[in-house]
Amino acid sequence: MSLPDKKLMMKLSNIALLGLFIFFGITAEAQTAGISENQFKEKVEIPVDMGYLLYKPEAYKKSKEDYPLIVFLHGAGERGTDLQKVKVNGPFQYLKEGNEINAVMLAPQCPAETYWQPDEVAALVKKIIKEERIDPSRVYLTGLSMGGYGVWATGGKYPELFAAMAPVCGAIYRPIYRNAQHLQNMPIWVFHGAMDDVVLPENSNKMVMALKQSGNQDVKYTIYPFANHNSWTETYNNPELYDWLLSQKKEK
Repeated sequence: MSLPDKKLMMKLSNIALLGLFIFFGITAEAQTAGISENQFKEKVEIPVDMGYLLYKPEAYKKSKEDYPLIVFLHGAGERGTDLQKVKVNGPFQYLKEGNEINAVMLAPQCPAETYWQPDEVAALVKKIIKEERIDPSRVYLTGLSMGGYGVWATGGKYPELFAAMAPVCGAIYRPIYRNAQHLQNMPIWVFHGAMDDVVLPENSNKMVMALKQSGNQDVKYTIYPFANHNSWTETYNNPELYDWLLSQKKEK
């Protein structure tokens, strides 16, 4: 998978939202029960138009209580406009195999030839929190490969939005290391394959070290000794990940 260069990512991470947001949702029928395909538009310095999947468990539909929200950022191979690609890996694949997650789940799709932009991800998360029955103290961010980078970038810029993070084989660029100081109170579970030759494990190694040096005492780090770049299958097939995420709650 190709990754953004430093200059481009610094530019993207600095994009500022304008005061006026325009939100537009289109719901269509999806193959998996409880999952809707949607479109999100907003006005920023550059036009934004990205689709997203939104999963609501059956219990959510019957309940009036607020639910936790898990936000999943896919890798570079799933970019584009075909939302079915977003279901190939990660939590939506876990659901497809008949498992259940007792949370609302949001999975935006990054447009082709672009990379995750923290301002856009955060704006969409805020939209979902506002429009759905979401507990704002239980919002979680996870992603793989390019999406792992998106977790570090978005969580570091908007730590107040999330109760916990779980980046999987995510790339780190020098500006992102500075985000460690903003994440010193964030529960984080990091995953990487020891034999990853696409995104080297030293990316996660250095970020975990930076987090600990910042004073974060709630960092977990799982290294799969025989895994290459695909460390996400084992990670997202493990129910302990979802149990851990859902056990975290941000202080109001």
